[in-house]
Parts: sequence; structure tokens; C-alpha cells
Amino acid sequence: MGVVSPVSVSSSRVRALAAGVALGVLAGVAVPAAVLAHGGPNLPAPSPGTFLFDWGFDPLVWLPAIALAIAWWRAVAHVRRRHPKNPVPAKRSWFFYSGLAVLVVALDSGLAQYDTTLFSVHMVQHLLLTLVAPPLLALSAPITLLLRVASPADRKRWILPVLHSRALRAISFPPVAWLIFAGVMWTSHFSPLFDVALENEWVHRLEHGLYLGAAMLFWWPVCGVDPSPWRMKWPGRLLYLGLQMPQNTFLALAIYSATVPLYAHYATLTLPWLPSPLADQQVAGGIMWLAGDLLFLLAILLGVGAWMRAEDVATAREDKRLDAERAALGEREAILAARRAAERGSD
Repeated sequence: MGVVSPVSVSSSRVRALAAGVALGVLAGVAVPAAVLAHGGPNLPAPSPGTFLFDWGFDPLVWLPAIALAIAWWRAVAHVRRRHPKNPVPAKRSWFFYSGLAVLVVALDSGLAQYDTTLFSVHMVQHLLLTLVAPPLLALSAPITLLLRVASPADRKRWILPVLHSRALRAISFPPVAWLIFAGVMWTSHFSPLFDVALENEWVHRLEHGLYLGAAMLFWWPVCGVDPSPWRMKWPGRLLYLGLQMPQNTFLALAIYSATVPLYAHYATLTLPWLPSPLADQQVAGGIMWLAGDLLFLLAILLGVGAWMRAEDVATAREDKRLDAERAALGEREAILAARRAAERGSD
């Protein structure tokens, strides 16, 4: 009987879990669009309980989320078995599961049920998809975990060629990633795409994927825990992050200060409890402005704290190195002094 190596088993497990995610997506696609549609002509006025308890249980959200959660758990367990002295830090799993939970809340809670009815609710959803879930997922270091759990053959054949590809190197170049994120935000809000997404379920899903993908690309160099074609030092990271904050402010003010409704979809809704489209639009702009800027400010403050901790670690490491050099120098001087004393004694 042949012996199956642990590496081969790991590789097959990774492929099986990836297939599970794909099957989950395909199962969701098979669900009738009417089941997946948000809102409806008789949608009642929302309440705090609505946003907490009115879940849609969309299979296109839950099946991939469950598959990814299981894949992460099994990958972490595999690394722990193979490298008990160097397991995946627990905080990385907390970051991953938190980011995944935020995605589920954004895409399937009461927020998702009212995102095509209230622009203000839609804006909260978009902030979760761009400024909350992506940094949490980036801090979990998914690329690092994938590299650790994959077999050497899979790393060489599939993962490293992607990480070293010209295309990824081009779009992950920090100025380009910054512009992609800003461009997605402005283009989506000031183009026909937004209205089309409100009317078409699949374009809506594509829009959410675009937001999440652009945001992951943007936060990748900020968090800096995964290998990347480009590495930025902390001053560059904070500048990169800080410059995105006024971009968010300008976009929010452009929405807030508009004198007419920007999206025909919201303007043509006739539910009796709805606020005026312009008032709802102003609330949405205010949410993007205040909540968005606060989230960027929080990220900047956390970045400053991480920079200071990194400096402390580097200083301690340098002090330890200098102490070792001084100790070695003292030892050599002591040996030399003993040798000279011995020579004087022999004379």
C-alpha cells in the first residue's frame, strides 16, 4: 500500500474546500431571482429590530461564508499540527472571522433588505464593505496562511506565479491601488452603474464585489502583514491612508450638497413611510462624511500606534545587538588583559 504524504493530503484538502466554495456559489445562482431580490412594493418601515433580525439567508452569501470559515479553521488546524511551535496567531483568526461576519451583516442582514429602498441604508452597507471588513480580512494575513498550508508544488505552480505576476505588481503598486479605490468610489456613485445596480440583482452583486475587491487592494499595503510585491514603511503607509480621507470627504460632500436626487430608482419609490429622496440622499452623504472620516481617522491612529510599537521593537532589538557587541568587546578586552598580565608575569 502506498503512503500518502501530509503535503499531498493538505493540497487535496485545499482543493476540496475551494470546490466547496464554488459549489456554494453555483447553488446560489440556481436560486430564483425573486427569492434573492431585496425589498419589495409592500416593504414596511424599518426599525432597529428590523436591521438586527430581518435576515434574508441568501445562499450566495451564507454558503461561501460558511465554506470560507471552515476552510480557515481547517487550514489553521493543519498549520498547528505541522508547526506546533509556530502556529497561526489567534488574533489573525479573530480578524478573519470578524471580517467575514461584517460581510455577512452587510450583505444579508436588514441592511441588505433595505439597501435598494433607502440610500442612507445602502451607504452604511457600502462603508462596511469598503472600510470595515477589508482591513479586518487584510490583518488576518490570508495570503500567508495560504502559503503555509499549500504544498511546495502548489506554491510554485499556482500561488507564487500570481504573487509575482506583472499584472498584480501593477495594480498593487500603492499609487495605482489608491487610484483604483478612489476611482471605483467616484465612478460608481456618479455613473449609470449605481442606478442599474439598484434595478438589477446581479449587477448589484457585481458592484459589491467591485467595492470589496478595490478595498482589499487598497488596504493590503496599509496593513502590511501579508507578502506583497510592494512594501511601504510606516510614514508612507500613513500618508497613503491619510490622503484617502479627504477623497472620502469630497465625495461625501458632493452627494450631500447635490440639489436634486442623483438616482432615479430612489426618486421613483412611492412607499408612504419613505422620506423625500433628497433628504435621504443628504443623510447618506452625511453618513459617508462623518462615519467614513471617523473610520479613516481611527485607522490612522491605529497605524500611528503600530508604528510606535514597531519602533520600540526595533529599538529594543538594536539595544540588544549593541549590548551583545559591548559584551563581546568586553570579553575580548578581558582576554587580552589576562594575556598581557600573563606575559608580564613570565618576564
